[in-house]
Formats: sequence, C-alpha cells, structure tokens
Amino acid sequence: MSELAVRRATAADVSAVGQLLHDFNQEYHDPTPGPVVLAERIGRLLGSDETVILLGGPGPDGLAVLRFRPSFWSAGLECYLAELYVVPARRGQGLGRRLMECALDQARQLGADYMDLGTSEDDVAARALYESLGFTNREGGLGGPVNFYYERDL
Repeated sequence: MSELAVRRATAADVSAVGQLLHDFNQEYHDPTPGPVVLAERIGRLLGSDETVILLGGPGPDGLAVLRFRPSFWSAGLECYLAELYVVPARRGQGLGRRLMECALDQARQLGADYMDLGTSEDDVAARALYESLGFTNREGGLGGPVNFYYERDL
C-alpha cells in the first residue's frame, strides 16, 4: 500500500480504528474508554449510513471519521469531521492532507454539501491544514465574526 493511500474502513478494521482513536486521546491526555470498547462502538457505527471512516497509510497510520446528518438548510447532508488523526511518526508527510482531500470527496459523493469540524486554538498545524483547504472560522467568510464551538458533558 502506498504511504499516502486512503481507503474506507470495513468491519475488519475496527480494532485498528479503536487503537488509533485511543492513541489520539492518550496523546492529548483526553479520557478514553480503551481500544477494545472503541472498536466495539466503531463496529456498531460502521453498520449505519451515518458514519464513514477513512484509513490512511499502510499501518494504518491515520484516520478521518465522518458523521452525516440531514440538513434543514439545504437538500444535501451535513458532514461533521468528528476526528482527524495521524500518528506522530507520519506527520508532516502529507497524510493528513490526503485524508482530508479524500474526506471532502467522500462527503460530496455521499450527498453532503457542507462540512464542519472543531479544533483547538493551540493546534496550529491542524488549523493551517483546514484553512488551506478552504475552511474558515469566520461566519459568512473571511470578513465575518469569529465562530465559536462549545461543548459540554451531559
């Protein structure tokens, strides 16, 4: 497999996906239920039309998790980039960009006309990638007010 090859995850990939998601949260000191539980959850989600996971590199060495939902603003779907992760040893080699390009293509192919995502102010590399692909954190475009993303545990 090419170092930048990207493919859609299948049920056979749930363990690898669970491990990547676990490693991602561990790297940033975020809570994780562990790779086994994540793999079980991913297995359930992959069986629906609402979740697509793309895997990049031969390891796999990265992933993009896409969640789809109907929109009331347009006839198309909305696509939420829930996770984008590349293992540290593969960063800066184009895999994250390749995953994002494939994620955008996959979202369009599945009928989405909008993609949103959240990232940290401190994640300068991710922000630069997203902005280079046309994402903005300005409402209505570059001249608009700054968008904020809020979250809360329930």
